[in-house]
Amino acid sequence: MSLETVGAVGNAPAVNLSAVTGLANGMGGASLPAMRSVQPPSPRPTARLQRSDGAGRLHFVAAGGRTQARGLYQSDPVRILFPVPERGEPLPAVLVTTSGGLVGGDRIRLDLIADPDTTATVGTQAAEKVYRSAGEVTRFAAGIAVGSGAWLEWLPQETILFDGARFARTTEVNLESGGRLLALEMLVFGRRARGETFAGGMLRDDWRIRVDGRLAWADALRLSEPMAPLFGARAGLDGAAAMATVILAGAGGGEARDAVRAVAEDRPVVRIGASVVGPVMIARFLGSDARILREAVIAAVGRIRNRLAGLSERLPELWYG
Repeated sequence: MSLETVGAVGNAPAVNLSAVTGLANGMGGASLPAMRSVQPPSPRPTARLQRSDGAGRLHFVAAGGRTQARGLYQSDPVRILFPVPERGEPLPAVLVTTSGGLVGGDRIRLDLIADPDTTATVGTQAAEKVYRSAGEVTRFAAGIAVGSGAWLEWLPQETILFDGARFARTTEVNLESGGRLLALEMLVFGRRARGETFAGGMLRDDWRIRVDGRLAWADALRLSEPMAPLFGARAGLDGAAAMATVILAGAGGGEARDAVRAVAEDRPVVRIGASVVGPVMIARFLGSDARILREAVIAAVGRIRNRLAGLSERLPELWYG
């Protein structure tokens, strides 16, 4: 099944009325003047819809015993803001999409680089909305590089997929030995407050994590129409309103897994599983209530960052607005 369909409508062939000559008019035998060829009007060109092609790049460096942000690049609709860090917390950066949401054909690229011995948190200002598409795919690509001794957090808030959205996301991580990345992603299927589900559209979500250049973990999620069997199957999404993945890449996978399992015991309404694959801990969250699942994700990420990095269990304030 093709995930992208490109349609084209050809023009109808022009009608050519050949010249008519040498016709007698019966009154005097005079010839009628030749008739000019008649062409139909050319079709109006289809208006090309304006689409966003934004990018952001942020480089964290260690200078004077502190982490500083340098090498900032941003282009519409991407903006990166720097709130004042709370006491004892890493340098924060906040990604903002000024367009207010993403539509079919939009493309966003984000690159994060954490030099050795840096500590930083990158998140988003609010939940990201992906609107219904007329056929084009909305694309988001993230490239993350983490140096030895660095602790980087990539903690975006949830992505809300409107019914009919077509969304493709790729995340490429390159980790040096001794570096650690704590990342999460959360998907909400439709605007449940309005009774909407993600009944049509497409989702592709790909992860690749490399440690010292070698592939350590790869994951690919595909959802395509028809959606109903996927959401209805007990072994599938089982009627989920939302799902999330929490990842720790680097040392401490066992501790991170135990922290997630402790959260699972306190929240039986959310289906949670966690395992360690080499240098990567992966935890999955699945639930019928997006708000309750979000609270479980916040609790799990908070415990991981506290146990492994000595940071507060409370996530950046934007998560609690």
